[in-house]
Amino acid sequence: MMNEPMNRLIAGELKARPEQVDAAIRLLDEGNTVPFISRYRKEVTGGLDDTQLRQLETRLGYLRELEERRQTILKSIDEQGKLTAELSGAINGTLSKTELEDLYLPFKPKRRTRGQIAIEAGLEPLAQSLWQDPSQLPETLAAQYVDADKGIADTKAALDGARYILMERFSEDAALLSKVRDYLWKNAHLVARVIPGKEEEGAKFRDYFAHQEPLSQVPSHRALAMFRGRNEGILQLALNADPHHDEPPKESYCEQMISDHLQVRFNQAPADAWRKAVINWTWRIKILLHLETELMGSIREKAEEEAINVFARNMHDLLMAAPAGLRATMGLDPGLRTGVKVAVVDATGKLVAYDQIYPHTGQTAKAAATVAALCVKHQVELVAIGNGTASRETERFFAEVQKQYPAVNAQKVIVSEAGASVYSASELAAQEFPDLDVSIRGAVSIARRLQDPLAELVKIDPKSIGVGQYQHDVSQSQLAKKLDTVVEDCVNAVGVDLNTASVPLLVRVAGLTRMMAQNIVNWRDENGRFVERSQLLKIGRLGPKAFEQCAGFLRINQGRNPLDASTVHPESYPVVERILQATTSTLEQLMGNSTTLRSLDAARFTDERVGLPTVNDIIRELEKPGRDPRPEFKTATFAEGVEHLQDLTLGMILEGTVTNVTNFGAFVDIGVHQDGLVHISSLSDKFIDDPHKVVKAGDIVKVKVMDVDLARKRIALTMRLDEQPGETSARRSDRDNSDRPRNNPGRPTPRSGQSKGRQNSQAPAGNSAFGDALAAAFGKKS
Repeated sequence: MMNEPMNRLIAGELKARPEQVDAAIRLLDEGNTVPFISRYRKEVTGGLDDTQLRQLETRLGYLRELEERRQTILKSIDEQGKLTAELSGAINGTLSKTELEDLYLPFKPKRRTRGQIAIEAGLEPLAQSLWQDPSQLPETLAAQYVDADKGIADTKAALDGARYILMERFSEDAALLSKVRDYLWKNAHLVARVIPGKEEEGAKFRDYFAHQEPLSQVPSHRALAMFRGRNEGILQLALNADPHHDEPPKESYCEQMISDHLQVRFNQAPADAWRKAVINWTWRIKILLHLETELMGSIREKAEEEAINVFARNMHDLLMAAPAGLRATMGLDPGLRTGVKVAVVDATGKLVAYDQIYPHTGQTAKAAATVAALCVKHQVELVAIGNGTASRETERFFAEVQKQYPAVNAQKVIVSEAGASVYSASELAAQEFPDLDVSIRGAVSIARRLQDPLAELVKIDPKSIGVGQYQHDVSQSQLAKKLDTVVEDCVNAVGVDLNTASVPLLVRVAGLTRMMAQNIVNWRDENGRFVERSQLLKIGRLGPKAFEQCAGFLRINQGRNPLDASTVHPESYPVVERILQATTSTLEQLMGNSTTLRSLDAARFTDERVGLPTVNDIIRELEKPGRDPRPEFKTATFAEGVEHLQDLTLGMILEGTVTNVTNFGAFVDIGVHQDGLVHISSLSDKFIDDPHKVVKAGDIVKVKVMDVDLARKRIALTMRLDEQPGETSARRSDRDNSDRPRNNPGRPTPRSGQSKGRQNSQAPAGNSAFGDALAAAFGKKS
């Protein structure tokens, strides 16, 4: 496939014009980053956004890999002297890696097969003769080929060898494979069975001990659960090609498909039984095993892709959560016997004080005095309390401090501490705080992630933040690649303060390598604050191309040029100069002046390099300079006196924070150390097929308690506040059959979800409202 049709194909998939795709590919090939292209090259690409560009980048990689493989295959077949015009046309015409490999299958170098050995023994004429003329008696004809020296001991060996020849030939027929594959995908069922004797060991998989459902309809979370069960030696997985028969039929429908494809008719001729056996072998020994492996792989690949996308969406929402802002903040990392770790950071995130208190072990008065003194001394405005063990007790303790010390007026906020312990023990934290105890580092992270979640969370491996679904069951390289793009897009969407950003934050800026990021920090340490963007060109290894890519995403507040604090790229500063001349304004007068800016005719300020989209962006930025795309900061208020599972009662309405969104629902933190599950059918009064259409990680929601299982620490919640406990089961049976496992009344036992005493939670086994709890059992932290 040449570049032009490849680009046209991508354009059709993106619903874009071919010239837009051509331009985007050219920019990518020149080394431009997706964030840079989507923001600063809109006129070149016709306004393709970052989502379209990411899709284009991924699809382009697939098609280029396909093209490389295509050329390898064409060369291989040509070197064998078997490349016909028809075959070449078929190979050049396919857009599927699967179909390409099907076409290559007959020509692919392989180990000596039984069919090849039979051909070498001279049995090919026997195979062709019996297949084409079934009126012959197989045993009589086969007797002529018995030859002990060639390894053909008797007529049975001769007939078996002939079968192998035909079986291998038919099973390498690309058109036949395509037909059978299509039929299986549309009609076959995925069957899971427990391995005898593994029932007790694999109790958490009991939903799948005797389970089957249509292959094409298996949701990603169930597919990954079954594959995990197989990997752990609990389940056996297979395809049922004839699911509409109670017992396996004597002849599969796929055998009939093979007969029809080969245009074979059976009329009780002497060789018909032998020919039927050829077809039976072709199906059961070759095609079924081949396609079962392939389709299982496709299911897993599809499930992994979906799980990775779920993780990516949650990660995006978490990173783009509202920052509390540049305010002095105290971080409290709760603990019972081990005490509460305290860290105070100033408005820039710099650590200014730390301590360890023991309010839950008889030292309440001393702990209160310590906290009050720190709050007053450092004028603390916010107190971030980690949501792990003793979180609510620590929240109650701080409320008492405020009553006892009126001068302490900081706002308290419960903050997710997922990943804080990973950061604390990391090499990065050791470099940042070499003399600080690991436990105190966690409190610093908790405080900073309230001030600016994005700036702090980029320091932690995204896989440790706990918003994934089956994250350890998917391709780790693909997951890491996807999450890296999410982090990059979020960082560049918000922008980075050049004078305060850490190396981990800077390295996510478009165009910057780790070496460049470190050199920026080193230069800052040696020379003080940056006062203008052009100083970046003094940084080692940061040349003009890197400057072009990164400059627009780096901000300098209180610098020499106010534009350096905006999203306006330095290459467009001349446009602003033209606007200033046209309005006879100074920059200070123009920035924020909506009346003047909205009266401008943007087309007047375009030139051969800067088009209308960029000029419009510049005017919008001048109107609201340095605007943050993240939402306004707000927090959930947990109910007083509701701190443990035992405090929950049915029908109770609570406020909580969405911590994780999966394909089957959303987990909500309501302040009891276990996240409750709002199943997809309880998220809205209307039918929805994707929970992300209703909620996202970080949302503040009101929920009603529908069921509590103390023994298994599961909470069933609903966002349908008019719904009554007991309604869920009946309603879900009507609305959600597509998401419940078939023929398996049992329910799995969930695994622990979060560290430090927090779990994902589901409703009890007896409530069919949570028939898919297994998926959640491996959810947030797995």
